[in-house]
Amino acid sequence: MAQLATRLPDIIAAERRESRNRWLMLLPALVILLAAAIGPLLVVVVYSFLTAGDYGGVVWHFSWDGWIGVFASRDPFDGTLSLADAHIMILWRSVKLSLLTTFFCIVFGFPTAYFIATRPPRQRDFWMLLITIPFWTNLLIRTFAIMGLIRNEGILNGILLSLGVIQQPIQMMFTDFAILLGMVYVFLPLMVLPLYASMERLDFSLIEAAFDLYATRSRVLRKIIIPAVKPGIVAGSILVFVPSLGAYVTPRILGGGTQLMLGNLIELQFGQARNWPLGAALSLTLLLVVTVALIFYVRSAGAEGDRHG
Repeated sequence: MAQLATRLPDIIAAERRESRNRWLMLLPALVILLAAAIGPLLVVVVYSFLTAGDYGGVVWHFSWDGWIGVFASRDPFDGTLSLADAHIMILWRSVKLSLLTTFFCIVFGFPTAYFIATRPPRQRDFWMLLITIPFWTNLLIRTFAIMGLIRNEGILNGILLSLGVIQQPIQMMFTDFAILLGMVYVFLPLMVLPLYASMERLDFSLIEAAFDLYATRSRVLRKIIIPAVKPGIVAGSILVFVPSLGAYVTPRILGGGTQLMLGNLIELQFGQARNWPLGAALSLTLLLVVTVALIFYVRSAGAEGDRHG
């Protein structure tokens, strides 16, 4: 004990040196993180509290107009405020389409991942290759492919017309349906990959035991499969919901500039409208919505894990 007591100061000093060395090794990465991530975010925060310039940019004069403009519009004659119906509608459309995109990605991604996980090991790589092939193609090209499918002279309308199901083309382009279809197609692999990773670790002997005990298919799905792969569902939902909420290319092309989402509205403020403070405030609003969604997903996953031990 006496020997340990005499060596204790040296041990503490060695641990402090090791901790200091670890921080010194992390310092370059921390500097890059501050400069590349937190720095631009701080610029956006500062811009949201400044005055818009006449021809773009900002005037270094403190103003709440950027944040007020997120949910209200000011009358140019008497300065009275009224509810910004267009911004609220775009925010609601963005959240609604993002939630629907996440839902349909789960609906189509879950059986796809289950199918791949139940194939023989030698075949799984082939099926996963087919899932990842869309990532090899540029997002813009994939979006134009959807346009070629659903436009008035596209493949879908051509088939329906040739079969006599419809007498004239169905207007699918420039609608919420077109945006939803495009985003489900674009983000579906992001749901399949984490679901497959969870299902690959699933003990399928539990499913066989449940069937031996005369459990129905729906009960096996609800009581065994879904709880076991819930981490994959949560991870896939985050990977789909977050980028779809801020999507720009797909709504811009398939929405035709009339069915705007938050990403398009932000670009409009920094571009044609030249209202940089409002664009910055809308960007931070999008960040806040994403943060709330992430907190909800993480807490729901944590609460479910606590209930199941």
